Amino acid sequence: MFNTFKTAPIQTIAGWQDKRFLWILMAAVSLFMVILAHSVFQIWLYMRPCEQCVYIRFAFFCMAFGGIIAAIYPKNIGLKLVGYALAFWGTIQGIGYSLKLNKIHEAAHSDNPFGVQGCNPEPTFPFHLPLDKWSPEWFKPTGDCGYDNPIIPDGVVLSNLQKTITDFYQDGWYLWPPSHFMNMAQACLITFGICLLVLAVAAACWLLTLWRKHKTHEVSPHNYSTQAR
Repeated sequence: MFNTFKTAPIQTIAGWQDKRFLWILMAAVSLFMVILAHSVFQIWLYMRPCEQCVYIRFAFFCMAFGGIIAAIYPKNIGLKLVGYALAFWGTIQGIGYSLKLNKIHEAAHSDNPFGVQGCNPEPTFPFHLPLDKWSPEWFKPTGDCGYDNPIIPDGVVLSNLQKTITDFYQDGWYLWPPSHFMNMAQACLITFGICLLVLAVAAACWLLTLWRKHKTHEVSPHNYSTQAR
């Protein structure tokens, strides 16, 4: 496989997309990010999701849905286009939500946190989907944007591991909390950015391969002799 990639990288990448593995991988990674946010950070570590957080979850769900659709039959151009459309749309939306959340986070932690906008307990999802009504556990904002430190309910007894990790994140979610390095919005932004780059490269390789096949078909000897007659 790697030898083929070295000799013909564009065709190899395009060929990978005709198999289910890459599409299932995209769906699995996207769902993993949502489950991590919900089941680990929200439920286990008591970090309440804000409005922009649930929008970011929605963006990951769109990417996962796109991967599932394309994986039904990756060689079908129609299904692949739908998969790409949902994946690109979710990624671009996710970048926008992450940028907005990061802006709110920086303002909320600045010397002048007043006037911060973009955090509403009643979310408005694209296409007016009432996801917070359908599944409030996953899509109902219960926290404030920019503040993602654990809030332990009264009467809850934490395990030793929970206590250690919640103490570690007492100032909020950071990739490395002791130095406040990379907040959650920035981490999501990088994740969506990488996804967008991978999608762009994959789509470009696929489209270029289709275009080359079309041009080869046009100038094939059979077509040329037919046109000559």
